[in-house]
Amino acid sequence: MRKTVAAMIAAAALVLPAIAFAQTAGDPTGQIVGVTLTDGADSGDTAWVLTASALVLLMAAPGLTLFYGGLVRARNFLSVAVQAGAVIAVASLLWVMVGYTLAFGQVSGGWIGAGNAWMLISLDDVRANTTISESTFVLFQMCFAAITPALMIGAWVDRARFGWVVAFSALWSLLVYAPVAHWIWGGGWLAAKLGTVDFAGGIVVHTTAGVSALVVALLLGKRMGFPRTLMLPHAPGLTLVGAALLWVGWFGFNGGSALTASDDAASAILNTHLAACAAALVWLL
Repeated sequence: MRKTVAAMIAAAALVLPAIAFAQTAGDPTGQIVGVTLTDGADSGDTAWVLTASALVLLMAAPGLTLFYGGLVRARNFLSVAVQAGAVIAVASLLWVMVGYTLAFGQVSGGWIGAGNAWMLISLDDVRANTTISESTFVLFQMCFAAITPALMIGAWVDRARFGWVVAFSALWSLLVYAPVAHWIWGGGWLAAKLGTVDFAGGIVVHTTAGVSALVVALLLGKRMGFPRTLMLPHAPGLTLVGAALLWVGWFGFNGGSALTASDDAASAILNTHLAACAAALVWLL
C-alpha cells in the first residue's frame, strides 16, 4: 500500500510542474480600476492573500502537528506528525489535479464544478469577482483544502493505519470537501438557491471535518485499553506552541478570506484575536 501511494505521489510530482501554469484570459482592456500589475491583478491584495496562504499552511504544519502531537502519548507523536504531513501533501496534489475544478470549475448543475480547470489548464489572469490573480486564489484555497482533512487526525489516533489514513483523506477531499466547497463558494446550489454565505469556512471546513471526524470515531470505537488505561498527553508544552501557531495562523485563515487588503480583512482579524483572547482567559480561569 505504501509503495502504491509513494508511486502515485512521485508521478504527480513529475507531471504537475509541467502543467501548473495559468493561461492568459484576463481583462481585455487592461483598465481595471486600481490595478498595479501587468496581468490586471491588484498587487496589494495579491500580496496579502499570498501572505495569508502561508499563514494557513503554518496552521497545518507545524501548528496542528504540534497541537495534536502534544496531546497524545509519546509513542504516537511520530505517527501524528507523519500522518499530518502526508495528508497535507496528498490533499495539495489532488487539489491541483482535480480538486480545484470540482470546487471552482464552471457551474453546470450546481452540484459539482465542470472539468474546465483540471490540472489548472485554464486559469484567468484575474479570478472572477476579485482583484487577485487566479493562481493566487488557487493557492489560498489549496491551503484550505489541505488543512481540512488534517483537522480530523485526532479522531483516529492510535487506531488507524497510515495507508488507510492517506486513502481516506484523498477520497474525502474529492467526495466531500470539493463538492461542498462548490455548493457554497463555487456558485453551487446552496449559494445560488438559498443564498448561503460562509465567509471563512464555518460550513465548508469545520462542519464537514467535524461531522466526518465524529462518524469515523464512532465507527472505529474506543482506543484499546480505554478507559482502564490512563492516556495522558505526553507534552503539553508542544500543544501550547501548536496553539500559539494556530492563533497566528487564524489571522490568515479568516483575514485572507476577504481576498482583499481591506477593512473586511482587518475586522475579521480583530474579531479573531478578541475571540481567542476571551477563550484563553476563560480556559485559564
